[in-house]
Amino acid sequence: MILIYTHKITPRFRYIFKHIFTRILLINVSFTTKVEEFVAYDGPKITYTKTALGNEFFVKSNALLFEQGVNDLEINIQKWDNVPCFFVAGAKSSIPFDIFAASFYLISRYEEYLPHVKDGYSRYTAAESLAYKNGFLEKPVVDIWAYKLLEKLQEKFPDLIVEKREYSFLSTIDIDNAFAYKYKSLIRTLGGFANDIFKFRLLTIGYRLAVILRIKKDPFDTFSKILEGQKKYNINTLFFCSIGDYTTFDTNISASKTKYKLLIKNLVDYAKVGLHPSYFTMQNVGMLKKEKERLESITNFPVKRSRQHYLRFNLPETYQNLIDLEIAEDYSMGYASNVGFRASTCTPFYFYDLDFEIQTPLKVFPFAVMDTTLNDYLKITPKQSLGKIRDLKNEVKAVNGVFITLFHNESLSDHLRWKGWRRLYESMLKIATS
Repeated sequence: MILIYTHKITPRFRYIFKHIFTRILLINVSFTTKVEEFVAYDGPKITYTKTALGNEFFVKSNALLFEQGVNDLEINIQKWDNVPCFFVAGAKSSIPFDIFAASFYLISRYEEYLPHVKDGYSRYTAAESLAYKNGFLEKPVVDIWAYKLLEKLQEKFPDLIVEKREYSFLSTIDIDNAFAYKYKSLIRTLGGFANDIFKFRLLTIGYRLAVILRIKKDPFDTFSKILEGQKKYNINTLFFCSIGDYTTFDTNISASKTKYKLLIKNLVDYAKVGLHPSYFTMQNVGMLKKEKERLESITNFPVKRSRQHYLRFNLPETYQNLIDLEIAEDYSMGYASNVGFRASTCTPFYFYDLDFEIQTPLKVFPFAVMDTTLNDYLKITPKQSLGKIRDLKNEVKAVNGVFITLFHNESLSDHLRWKGWRRLYESMLKIATS
């Protein structure tokens, strides 16, 4: 156990120290504000305050963990052995910056509470973030810092024995459209044909007709392939089902369709299933509640996991709504436009609500890469995408974190714009589990 001395124990202080030591480094910590207790302790110990007490391991504290509310902070990026860092601590500090305040700033998503320009879908964008602007979006710097801190601690305390956590991989699948052509209403089917004819898409017309006449399998029905991959590579797979009412942004088949209900029930037998709340639930808790209850009525299990459609969420409101509905895990923490680590970590963490200054029970699972980011935003080929995925996986593996990917059932279809992506998914599973 490591004893931490500070002049004031705040919720922010307790939250980030627990995250870095107990969740990333698997080290138990205890806190004290009593100098005599700290001096008497003969095990590993750290002072976190403005001035050192003696020659102990000392991290000079920034004011952030002792404040409340959100302020526009001046941040200057420095380097610690080629790793970007900020909140410089000065020469007397055992490490050159306040790792705890900097980690809190990134993990709490402090910057998302500040005024910012949203994109066309009302989302906080990667381009607004400190990580993107300073070139470390694709590095889980909080985890990297934590392991560098551990090295320094073990130099100071050679007897400090640490249990290493294990790297893990989680494949998540969003079901925006369970089927491309089957089980749509007559109006939607006729509208689809009319649209294909208007745009002179003869190949799509033929494919749509063949699926409807049951000559061909629906291209988006890739669920057996996904489950085969799960079994072959012995991985965890998590499906997020969209079951909202039809809108311009929510185009799945109706949740009242028997075939879709049976699909969901079948997935529950082989994998974990969560809710994929529809586009407008970001600001509508009533709609979110209705969709949660709808999925629960199909699975006969309480819904505990969620990922927002289009990754649309506002902090802290969307997460507060999830907590109110007793959803325990959220998987929305990532960007649509860029791969990387939105919260600069590859370790699941509990959402800290800066409005109420408390650690909440909502556990956030940050993902590193999404198929549509690679194909639609970055516009890179499956081969180029595999290189990007490999690099991200290596970053996570280096710190024994959790590598989470986001794909859609339709991207495994090899249909139209997804030609070649089924093979990429299989290759990704090999890389992620090697």
